[in-house]
Amino acid sequence: MSRRVVIIGASGRDYHVFNVFFRNSPEYRVVAFLQTQIPGIAGRRYPSSIAGPQYPEGIPILSFDLFEEIVKTYRVNEAVLAYSDLMYTELGQVLSRILASGVSFRIIGPSESMIESSRPVISVLGVKTGVGKSTVSREVVVELSKRGLRVGIVRHPMPYGDLEKAVVQVFHALEDLDKYGVTIEEREEYEPYLKMGYSVYAGVDYGRLLSIVERENDVVLWDGGNNDWPFYRPDFTIVVADAMRPGVEISSYPGEVNLYLADAVIINKSDQARPGALEEIKRNVFSRNPRAHISIAVSDVEVDKPE
Repeated sequence: MSRRVVIIGASGRDYHVFNVFFRNSPEYRVVAFLQTQIPGIAGRRYPSSIAGPQYPEGIPILSFDLFEEIVKTYRVNEAVLAYSDLMYTELGQVLSRILASGVSFRIIGPSESMIESSRPVISVLGVKTGVGKSTVSREVVVELSKRGLRVGIVRHPMPYGDLEKAVVQVFHALEDLDKYGVTIEEREEYEPYLKMGYSVYAGVDYGRLLSIVERENDVVLWDGGNNDWPFYRPDFTIVVADAMRPGVEISSYPGEVNLYLADAVIINKSDQARPGALEEIKRNVFSRNPRAHISIAVSDVEVDKPE
């Protein structure tokens, strides 16, 4: 008999984990997505056109607030955590709530959730939201372009609207933002790249998306969301830490995971750090990942219309 599973997420990694791990598995039956963090996104259905033939009616998307009731109603055996940006105290609270309901707890790790690419993949990740990750990503794209490489920027998903329309999103120009009806949050992330002349890729099904990215580009740049690890297996991983928040790099999930995965760590906002902060972060990085190269950076703020 198939194990009955709920996937807890925020309209991003939860869909990806389903697509790559659960969608075609006869051993599991995903009975619901339980969503949190983003207000108003629950109450929909993951459409059958994406969920596949084992789910002809799709999958309900419900609120994590109703977790205990859902466990009883759907006879859940297992809860899978598939979202990021949690301090360890928050992670512990979620874990305790799940286990207290009687069901098993699981996280689908990097080896079982990353997709292999035929192109080189560089990932830019953060130890926590707000570290200045996207500015680093844009600098990496510029440097790669100077070397004559076509770079495809793949963004962490934010499909808060019609999921069927957002399965695969390809943005070559600003006009494409209107075509897909993206949110303000998505515009904030995509517009800088488009104004620089680069293409951005996002969506719901990152397996289908990858074939397009590979066809149109020489290198894939994964611009991560929150402090999540990438959906594509990277050849080189840059992790951005925050000089204004020493200690967060070893006290958040999955930010500390990223620290262990890093080939290079950039400590950003160094000009705003309190005395001793940079050395504290360096010690934390070295204690987890002594092979990672550490760089120090300043995050400048520029106003295009100061008047």
